Amino acid sequence: MDEAVTYDMAHRPLPVLWATLGHADAVHGFYYLLMHGVFRLWEGGVVALRLPSVVAMACAAAGIAAIGRRLVGPKCGLAAGIVFTLLPVVQRYAQEGRSYALVTALVVAATWALLRACARPSFATWMAYGMLALLAILLHEFAVLALAAHGVTLLVARVPRAVAWTWGAAAACTLLLAAPLLLLSMRQAQQVAWIQVSVAGDVAGFVLLAVVGLVCTRLLTRFGVGGRRRPPAAVDLPSLSLPLLLVPPVLLLLASTVKPLYVDRYVLYAQAGLALLAGTALEVLWEALLRRRGIVLVAVVAAALAVEIPAASHLRSPASRADDVTAISRAVERAARPGDGMLFVPASRRVWTLQRTPSSLGLTDLSVASSPRASRTLYGTEVPPDVLRQRMLRTSRIVVLREPARLAAESTEVERVKQRLLKRWFTPCNSQVLRTARIEVHARKGNC
Repeated sequence: MDEAVTYDMAHRPLPVLWATLGHADAVHGFYYLLMHGVFRLWEGGVVALRLPSVVAMACAAAGIAAIGRRLVGPKCGLAAGIVFTLLPVVQRYAQEGRSYALVTALVVAATWALLRACARPSFATWMAYGMLALLAILLHEFAVLALAAHGVTLLVARVPRAVAWTWGAAAACTLLLAAPLLLLSMRQAQQVAWIQVSVAGDVAGFVLLAVVGLVCTRLLTRFGVGGRRRPPAAVDLPSLSLPLLLVPPVLLLLASTVKPLYVDRYVLYAQAGLALLAGTALEVLWEALLRRRGIVLVAVVAAALAVEIPAASHLRSPASRADDVTAISRAVERAARPGDGMLFVPASRRVWTLQRTPSSLGLTDLSVASSPRASRTLYGTEVPPDVLRQRMLRTSRIVVLREPARLAAESTEVERVKQRLLKRWFTPCNSQVLRTARIEVHARKGNC
Protein backbone atom coordinates (compact mmCIF):
# COMPACT_ATOMS: atom_id res chain seq x y z
CA MET A 1 0.00 0.00 0.00
CA ASP A 2 2.75 2.47 0.95
CA GLU A 3 4.51 1.78 -2.34
CA ALA A 4 1.30 2.56 -4.22
CA VAL A 5 1.20 5.96 -2.48
CA THR A 6 4.85 6.58 -3.38
CA TYR A 7 4.20 5.71 -7.02
CA ASP A 8 1.13 7.93 -7.22
CA MET A 9 2.68 10.92 -5.44
CA ALA A 10 5.92 10.72 -7.42
CA HIS A 11 3.94 10.84 -10.67
CA ARG A 12 1.91 13.91 -9.76
CA PRO A 13 2.88 17.22 -11.42
CA LEU A 14 5.03 19.30 -9.10
CA PRO A 15 2.36 21.97 -8.42
CA VAL A 16 -0.14 19.24 -7.50
CA LEU A 17 2.42 17.41 -5.38
CA TRP A 18 3.40 20.60 -3.55
CA ALA A 19 -0.24 21.48 -2.87
CA THR A 20 -0.91 17.96 -1.55
CA LEU A 21 2.01 18.11 0.86
CA GLY A 22 0.57 21.27 2.37
CA HIS A 23 -2.09 19.22 4.15
CA ALA A 24 -1.08 15.56 3.80
CA ASP A 25 2.06 13.40 4.10
CA ALA A 26 4.55 16.25 4.50
CA VAL A 27 6.75 13.87 6.49
CA HIS A 28 7.50 12.03 3.22
CA GLY A 29 7.51 15.11 1.01
CA PHE A 30 11.25 15.29 0.38
CA TYR A 31 11.26 11.60 -0.54
CA TYR A 32 8.38 12.08 -3.00
CA LEU A 33 10.27 14.95 -4.63
CA LEU A 34 13.34 12.73 -4.94
CA MET A 35 11.30 9.91 -6.49
CA HIS A 36 9.61 12.42 -8.81
CA GLY A 37 13.07 13.19 -10.15
CA VAL A 38 13.89 9.49 -10.48
CA PHE A 39 10.79 8.84 -12.58
CA ARG A 40 11.44 11.91 -14.70
CA LEU A 41 14.87 10.50 -15.53
CA TRP A 42 13.69 6.92 -16.00
CA GLU A 43 10.15 5.58 -16.09
CA GLY A 44 11.24 2.17 -14.89
CA GLY A 45 8.12 1.03 -13.04
CA VAL A 46 8.67 -1.13 -9.98
CA VAL A 47 12.43 -1.36 -10.64
CA ALA A 48 12.81 2.43 -10.58
CA LEU A 49 10.54 2.56 -7.52
CA ARG A 50 12.68 0.17 -5.47
CA LEU A 51 16.19 0.69 -6.86
CA PRO A 52 17.01 3.73 -4.65
CA SER A 53 16.22 1.65 -1.55
CA VAL A 54 18.45 -1.20 -2.75
CA VAL A 55 21.35 1.18 -3.40
CA ALA A 56 20.80 2.95 -0.07
CA MET A 57 20.89 -0.28 1.95
CA ALA A 58 24.05 -1.36 0.13
CA CYS A 59 25.64 1.97 1.07
CA ALA A 60 24.44 1.56 4.66
CA ALA A 61 26.07 -1.88 4.85
CA ALA A 62 29.32 -0.43 3.50
CA GLY A 63 29.13 2.40 6.03
CA ILE A 64 28.60 -0.01 8.91
CA ALA A 65 31.59 -2.05 7.76
CA ALA A 66 33.67 1.15 7.64
CA ILE A 67 32.59 2.12 11.18
CA GLY A 68 33.41 -1.35 12.50
CA ARG A 69 36.78 -1.27 10.78
CA ARG A 70 37.60 2.12 12.27
CA LEU A 71 36.59 1.23 15.82
CA VAL A 72 37.80 -2.38 16.05
CA GLY A 73 39.35 -3.79 12.89
CA PRO A 74 38.70 -4.97 9.31
CA LYS A 75 37.36 -8.42 10.26
CA CYS A 76 34.86 -7.02 12.72
CA GLY A 77 33.81 -4.36 10.22
CA LEU A 78 33.22 -6.99 7.55
CA ALA A 79 31.23 -9.15 9.99
CA ALA A 80 29.07 -6.19 11.04
CA GLY A 81 28.30 -5.33 7.42
CA ILE A 82 27.35 -8.93 6.67
CA VAL A 83 25.14 -9.18 9.76
CA PHE A 84 23.36 -5.99 8.72
CA THR A 85 22.56 -7.34 5.26
CA LEU A 86 21.21 -10.59 6.76
CA LEU A 87 18.77 -8.93 9.17
CA PRO A 88 15.24 -9.74 7.89
CA VAL A 89 13.90 -6.24 8.56
CA VAL A 90 16.79 -4.75 6.57
CA GLN A 91 16.12 -7.09 3.66
CA ARG A 92 12.46 -6.14 3.72
CA TYR A 93 12.96 -2.39 3.46
CA ALA A 94 15.86 -2.74 1.04
CA GLN A 95 13.24 -3.78 -1.52
CA GLU A 96 10.44 -1.36 -0.67
CA GLY A 97 9.79 1.96 -2.37
CA ARG A 98 9.73 4.07 0.81
CA SER A 99 12.18 6.39 2.51
CA TYR A 100 13.35 4.13 5.35
CA ALA A 101 16.37 2.65 3.56
CA LEU A 102 17.60 6.09 2.52
CA VAL A 103 17.16 7.39 6.07
CA THR A 104 19.17 4.44 7.38
CA ALA A 105 22.00 5.10 4.93
CA LEU A 106 22.12 8.80 5.86
CA VAL A 107 22.09 8.09 9.62
CA VAL A 108 24.96 5.63 9.15
CA ALA A 109 26.84 8.24 7.09
CA ALA A 110 26.18 10.88 9.77
CA THR A 111 27.49 8.48 12.42
CA TRP A 112 30.67 7.99 10.40
CA ALA A 113 31.01 11.76 10.05
CA LEU A 114 30.55 12.11 13.83
CA LEU A 115 33.48 9.75 14.42
CA ARG A 116 35.62 11.76 12.04
CA ALA A 117 34.58 15.03 13.64
CA CYS A 118 35.36 13.75 17.14
CA ALA A 119 38.77 12.47 16.07
CA ARG A 120 39.79 15.43 13.91
CA PRO A 121 37.48 18.36 14.59
CA SER A 122 37.13 20.85 11.77
CA PHE A 123 34.44 23.05 10.29
CA ALA A 124 34.18 20.77 7.23
CA THR A 125 33.63 17.56 9.21
CA TRP A 126 31.01 19.13 11.49
CA MET A 127 29.31 20.69 8.47
CA ALA A 128 29.20 17.27 6.80
CA TYR A 129 27.72 15.77 9.95
CA GLY A 130 25.02 18.43 10.18
CA MET A 131 24.08 18.19 6.50
CA LEU A 132 23.80 14.39 6.55
CA ALA A 133 21.65 14.53 9.69
CA LEU A 134 19.46 17.23 8.12
CA LEU A 135 18.92 15.19 4.96
CA ALA A 136 17.93 12.17 7.05
CA ILE A 137 15.39 14.25 9.01
CA LEU A 138 13.96 15.75 5.81
CA LEU A 139 13.40 12.23 4.49
CA HIS A 140 11.68 11.18 7.73
CA GLU A 141 11.25 13.33 10.81
CA PHE A 142 11.97 10.55 13.33
CA ALA A 143 15.58 10.52 12.16
CA VAL A 144 15.86 13.38 14.65
CA LEU A 145 16.05 10.70 17.35
CA ALA A 146 19.45 9.66 15.97
CA LEU A 147 20.76 13.03 17.17
CA ALA A 148 19.71 12.07 20.69
CA ALA A 149 21.56 8.75 20.33
CA HIS A 150 24.70 10.59 19.20
CA GLY A 151 24.40 12.92 22.17
CA VAL A 152 24.26 9.97 24.56
CA THR A 153 27.31 8.48 22.82
CA LEU A 154 29.33 11.65 23.41
CA LEU A 155 28.17 11.79 27.02
CA VAL A 156 29.12 8.17 27.73
CA ALA A 157 32.43 8.47 25.89
CA ARG A 158 33.32 11.62 27.87
CA VAL A 159 34.67 13.46 24.87
CA PRO A 160 36.40 16.81 25.42
CA ARG A 161 34.07 19.64 26.32
CA ALA A 162 34.93 21.54 23.14
CA VAL A 163 33.83 18.58 21.02
CA ALA A 164 30.58 18.24 22.98
CA TRP A 165 29.78 21.95 22.59
CA THR A 166 30.52 21.85 18.86
CA TRP A 167 28.25 18.84 18.44
CA GLY A 168 25.53 20.72 20.33
CA ALA A 169 25.86 23.68 17.98
CA ALA A 170 25.72 21.41 14.91
CA ALA A 171 22.65 19.58 16.28
CA ALA A 172 20.91 22.86 17.11
CA CYS A 173 21.50 24.21 13.59
CA THR A 174 20.16 20.97 12.13
CA LEU A 175 17.01 21.16 14.26
CA LEU A 176 16.51 24.82 13.38
CA LEU A 177 16.66 24.08 9.65
CA ALA A 178 14.34 21.07 10.02
CA ALA A 179 11.86 22.94 12.26
CA PRO A 180 9.42 23.98 9.46
CA LEU A 181 8.97 20.34 8.42
CA LEU A 182 8.62 19.18 12.03
CA LEU A 183 5.97 21.81 12.76
CA LEU A 184 4.04 21.08 9.56
CA SER A 185 4.04 17.32 10.20
CA MET A 186 2.72 17.94 13.72
CA ARG A 187 -0.32 19.64 12.15
CA GLN A 188 -0.90 16.48 10.10
CA ALA A 189 -0.70 14.11 13.07
CA GLN A 190 -4.17 12.74 12.33
CA GLN A 191 -2.62 10.70 9.53
CA VAL A 192 -1.02 8.35 12.07
CA ALA A 193 -4.22 7.83 14.06
CA TRP A 194 -4.17 4.21 12.83
CA ILE A 195 -1.04 3.35 14.88
CA GLN A 196 -1.62 1.03 17.81
CA VAL A 197 1.36 0.03 19.95
CA SER A 198 1.18 -3.62 20.99
CA VAL A 199 2.90 -4.77 24.17
CA ALA A 200 3.06 -8.36 22.93
CA GLY A 201 4.38 -7.32 19.52
CA ASP A 202 6.11 -3.94 19.38
CA VAL A 203 7.40 -3.68 22.94
CA ALA A 204 8.37 -7.35 23.20
CA GLY A 205 10.17 -7.18 19.85
CA PHE A 206 12.18 -4.17 20.96
CA VAL A 207 13.00 -5.77 24.32
CA LEU A 208 14.31 -8.85 22.51
CA LEU A 209 16.62 -6.74 20.33
CA ALA A 210 17.75 -4.76 23.37
CA VAL A 211 18.62 -7.97 25.23
CA VAL A 212 20.64 -9.20 22.23
CA GLY A 213 22.49 -5.89 22.10
CA LEU A 214 23.24 -5.94 25.83
CA VAL A 215 24.45 -9.55 25.70
CA CYS A 216 26.76 -8.69 22.80
CA THR A 217 28.05 -5.66 24.71
CA ARG A 218 28.74 -7.84 27.75
CA LEU A 219 30.59 -10.34 25.58
CA LEU A 220 32.75 -7.63 24.03
CA THR A 221 33.55 -6.22 27.46
CA ARG A 222 34.56 -9.65 28.71
CA PHE A 223 36.93 -10.21 25.80
CA GLY A 224 38.24 -6.64 25.95
CA VAL A 225 37.12 -5.82 22.41
CA GLY A 226 35.85 -2.47 21.14
CA GLY A 227 37.67 -0.20 23.58
CA ARG A 228 39.40 3.07 22.73
CA ARG A 229 42.71 1.45 22.09
CA ARG A 230 42.91 2.37 18.43
CA PRO A 231 43.58 6.09 17.87
CA PRO A 232 42.37 8.39 16.51
CA ALA A 233 38.84 7.23 17.43
CA ALA A 234 37.39 9.21 20.33
CA VAL A 235 34.58 6.76 21.14
CA ASP A 236 34.51 2.97 21.40
CA LEU A 237 32.17 0.58 19.66
CA PRO A 238 29.75 -0.15 22.56
CA SER A 239 29.35 3.52 23.46
CA LEU A 240 28.49 4.25 19.81
CA SER A 241 26.36 1.21 18.96
CA LEU A 242 24.30 0.66 22.09
CA PRO A 243 22.78 4.18 22.18
CA LEU A 244 22.02 3.95 18.46
CA LEU A 245 20.21 0.65 19.09
CA LEU A 246 18.33 1.71 22.23
CA VAL A 247 17.77 5.48 22.40
CA PRO A 248 15.58 6.12 19.29
CA PRO A 249 13.14 3.22 19.95
CA VAL A 250 12.96 4.02 23.68
CA LEU A 251 12.16 7.68 23.03
CA LEU A 252 9.50 6.76 20.46
CA LEU A 253 7.95 4.21 22.83
CA LEU A 254 7.89 6.80 25.63
CA ALA A 255 6.19 9.29 23.30
CA SER A 256 3.66 6.58 22.46
CA THR A 257 2.39 6.61 26.03
CA VAL A 258 0.91 10.03 25.16
CA LYS A 259 0.09 9.41 21.48
CA PRO A 260 0.79 6.08 19.73
CA LEU A 261 3.65 6.69 17.29
CA TYR A 262 5.93 3.66 17.53
CA VAL A 263 6.38 1.64 14.35
CA ASP A 264 9.65 -0.27 14.01
CA ARG A 265 10.36 0.99 10.50
CA TYR A 266 10.30 4.59 11.73
CA VAL A 267 13.54 3.85 13.61
CA LEU A 268 14.90 1.25 11.20
CA TYR A 269 18.35 2.86 11.42
CA ALA A 270 18.66 1.51 14.97
CA GLN A 271 19.43 -1.84 13.35
CA ALA A 272 22.85 -0.40 12.47
CA GLY A 273 23.72 -0.43 16.18
CA LEU A 274 22.59 -4.05 16.48
CA ALA A 275 24.67 -5.06 13.46
CA LEU A 276 27.81 -3.42 14.84
CA LEU A 277 27.44 -5.16 18.20
CA ALA A 278 26.36 -8.55 16.84
CA GLY A 279 28.91 -8.58 14.02
CA THR A 280 31.79 -7.77 16.34
CA ALA A 281 30.59 -10.33 18.90
CA LEU A 282 30.33 -13.01 16.23
CA GLU A 283 33.85 -12.24 15.07
CA VAL A 284 35.09 -12.62 18.65
CA LEU A 285 33.29 -15.95 18.99
CA TRP A 286 34.58 -17.05 15.62
CA GLU A 287 38.16 -16.51 16.69
CA ALA A 288 37.57 -18.24 20.05
CA LEU A 289 35.75 -21.27 18.69
CA LEU A 290 38.00 -21.64 15.67
CA ARG A 291 40.91 -22.26 17.99
CA ARG A 292 38.98 -24.83 20.01
CA ARG A 293 36.06 -26.46 18.29
CA GLY A 294 35.84 -25.45 14.68
CA ILE A 295 33.20 -28.09 13.94
CA VAL A 296 30.83 -26.48 16.43
CA LEU A 297 31.19 -23.16 14.66
CA VAL A 298 30.49 -24.76 11.28
CA ALA A 299 27.34 -26.32 12.70
CA VAL A 300 26.18 -22.98 14.10
CA VAL A 301 26.77 -21.21 10.77
CA ALA A 302 24.92 -23.98 8.90
CA ALA A 303 21.97 -23.68 11.28
CA ALA A 304 21.89 -19.90 10.85
CA LEU A 305 21.85 -20.26 7.06
CA ALA A 306 19.10 -22.88 7.29
CA VAL A 307 16.95 -20.29 9.08
CA GLU A 308 18.02 -17.30 7.00
CA ILE A 309 17.53 -18.69 3.49
CA PRO A 310 13.78 -19.49 3.82
CA ALA A 311 13.18 -16.12 5.52
CA ALA A 312 15.06 -14.28 2.76
CA SER A 313 13.13 -16.18 0.07
CA HIS A 314 9.81 -15.31 1.71
CA LEU A 315 10.74 -11.62 1.92
CA ARG A 316 11.28 -11.59 -1.84
CA SER A 317 7.84 -13.02 -2.62
CA PRO A 318 4.51 -11.14 -2.96
CA ALA A 319 3.28 -13.02 0.13
CA SER A 320 5.63 -10.94 2.31
CA ARG A 321 3.75 -7.73 1.48
CA ALA A 322 1.11 -6.55 3.91
CA ASP A 323 -0.99 -5.49 0.94
CA ASP A 324 -0.48 -6.76 -2.60
CA VAL A 325 -2.27 -4.11 -4.65
CA THR A 326 -1.86 -6.11 -7.86
CA ALA A 327 -3.58 -9.13 -6.32
CA ILE A 328 -6.31 -6.88 -4.89
CA SER A 329 -6.98 -5.35 -8.32
CA ARG A 330 -7.22 -8.80 -9.89
CA ALA A 331 -9.59 -10.00 -7.17
CA VAL A 332 -11.83 -6.96 -7.70
CA GLU A 333 -11.80 -7.55 -11.44
CA ARG A 334 -12.88 -11.18 -10.98
CA ALA A 335 -15.63 -10.30 -8.50
CA ALA A 336 -17.11 -7.33 -10.34
CA ARG A 337 -19.38 -6.91 -13.32
CA PRO A 338 -19.27 -3.88 -15.62
CA GLY A 339 -21.58 -1.22 -14.22
CA ASP A 340 -21.25 -2.29 -10.59
CA GLY A 341 -20.70 0.31 -7.91
CA MET A 342 -17.68 0.33 -5.66
CA LEU A 343 -17.15 1.43 -2.07
CA PHE A 344 -14.00 1.80 0.01
CA VAL A 345 -14.42 1.15 3.73
CA PRO A 346 -12.83 3.29 5.03
CA ALA A 347 -12.16 5.84 2.29
CA SER A 348 -8.38 5.65 2.73
CA ARG A 349 -8.47 2.16 1.18
CA ARG A 350 -8.87 3.89 -2.17
CA VAL A 351 -5.08 3.76 -2.07
CA TRP A 352 -5.34 0.10 -3.15
CA THR A 353 -6.65 1.20 -6.55
CA LEU A 354 -4.41 4.16 -7.32
CA GLN A 355 -2.76 2.23 -10.15
CA ARG A 356 -5.96 0.59 -11.45
CA THR A 357 -8.85 2.90 -10.71
CA PRO A 358 -12.48 1.67 -10.47
CA SER A 359 -13.32 3.42 -13.76
CA SER A 360 -10.60 1.45 -15.56
CA LEU A 361 -12.40 -1.73 -14.44
CA GLY A 362 -15.80 -0.46 -15.57
CA LEU A 363 -16.92 0.33 -12.01
CA THR A 364 -18.36 3.49 -10.43
CA ASP A 365 -16.78 4.87 -7.26
CA LEU A 366 -19.98 5.70 -5.40
CA SER A 367 -18.56 7.80 -2.59
CA VAL A 368 -15.90 9.86 -4.33
CA ALA A 369 -16.48 13.59 -4.71
CA SER A 370 -13.08 14.44 -6.14
CA SER A 371 -10.19 12.19 -7.15
CA PRO A 372 -6.91 12.17 -5.17
CA ARG A 373 -5.07 14.30 -7.73
CA ALA A 374 -7.92 16.72 -8.36
CA SER A 375 -8.47 17.26 -4.62
CA ARG A 376 -4.73 17.48 -3.83
CA THR A 377 -5.16 14.73 -1.23
CA LEU A 378 -3.84 11.20 -0.76
CA TYR A 379 -7.15 9.37 -1.06
CA GLY A 380 -9.65 11.81 -2.61
CA THR A 381 -12.64 13.46 -0.96
CA GLU A 382 -16.01 11.88 -0.14
CA VAL A 383 -19.52 13.07 -1.02
CA PRO A 384 -21.96 14.12 1.74
CA PRO A 385 -24.09 11.35 3.32
CA ASP A 386 -27.32 12.31 1.47
CA VAL A 387 -25.57 12.16 -1.93
CA LEU A 388 -23.99 8.81 -1.01
CA ARG A 389 -27.40 7.44 -0.03
CA GLN A 390 -28.91 8.40 -3.42
CA ARG A 391 -26.03 6.83 -5.34
CA MET A 392 -26.09 3.57 -3.38
CA LEU A 393 -29.85 3.11 -3.67
CA ARG A 394 -29.64 3.56 -7.45
CA THR A 395 -27.11 0.71 -7.68
CA SER A 396 -28.04 -2.98 -7.79
CA ARG A 397 -24.59 -4.45 -7.04
CA ILE A 398 -21.71 -2.99 -5.05
CA VAL A 399 -18.14 -4.25 -4.67
CA VAL A 400 -16.76 -3.28 -1.27
CA LEU A 401 -13.05 -3.01 -0.52
CA ARG A 402 -12.75 -3.18 3.24
CA GLU A 403 -10.03 -3.16 5.91
CA PRO A 404 -11.80 -3.76 9.25
CA ALA A 405 -8.77 -2.80 11.36
CA ARG A 406 -8.87 0.77 9.99
CA LEU A 407 -12.53 1.50 10.72
CA ALA A 408 -12.14 2.54 14.35
CA ALA A 409 -9.37 5.04 13.57
CA GLU A 410 -11.21 6.55 10.56
CA SER A 411 -14.82 6.55 11.71
CA THR A 412 -16.86 9.36 10.11
CA GLU A 413 -20.53 9.93 9.39
CA VAL A 414 -20.00 8.91 5.74
CA GLU A 415 -18.42 5.63 6.85
CA ARG A 416 -21.35 4.94 9.18
CA VAL A 417 -23.82 5.65 6.36
CA LYS A 418 -22.02 3.15 4.12
CA GLN A 419 -22.36 0.47 6.78
CA ARG A 420 -26.02 1.21 7.56
CA LEU A 421 -27.14 1.22 3.92
CA LEU A 422 -25.28 -1.98 3.08
CA LYS A 423 -26.83 -3.73 6.07
CA ARG A 424 -30.38 -2.52 5.43
CA TRP A 425 -30.76 -2.60 1.66
CA PHE A 426 -28.17 -5.08 0.38
CA THR A 427 -27.44 -8.78 0.79
CA PRO A 428 -23.85 -10.11 1.09
CA CYS A 429 -23.16 -12.36 -1.91
CA ASN A 430 -19.55 -13.45 -1.45
CA SER A 431 -16.25 -12.27 -0.06
CA GLN A 432 -12.54 -12.93 -0.34
CA VAL A 433 -9.74 -12.10 2.10
CA LEU A 434 -6.27 -11.07 0.87
CA ARG A 435 -4.24 -10.45 4.02
CA THR A 436 -5.55 -7.14 5.41
CA ALA A 437 -7.96 -6.55 2.49
CA ARG A 438 -11.47 -7.96 2.29
CA ILE A 439 -13.25 -7.90 -1.10
CA GLU A 440 -17.02 -8.22 -0.70
CA VAL A 441 -19.91 -8.24 -3.19
CA HIS A 442 -23.26 -6.89 -1.96
CA ALA A 443 -26.41 -6.83 -4.06
CA ARG A 444 -30.05 -5.88 -3.93
CA LYS A 445 -32.46 -8.80 -3.70
CA GLY A 446 -32.15 -11.14 -6.71
CA ASN A 447 -28.93 -9.58 -8.06
CA CYS A 448 -26.27 -11.74 -6.41
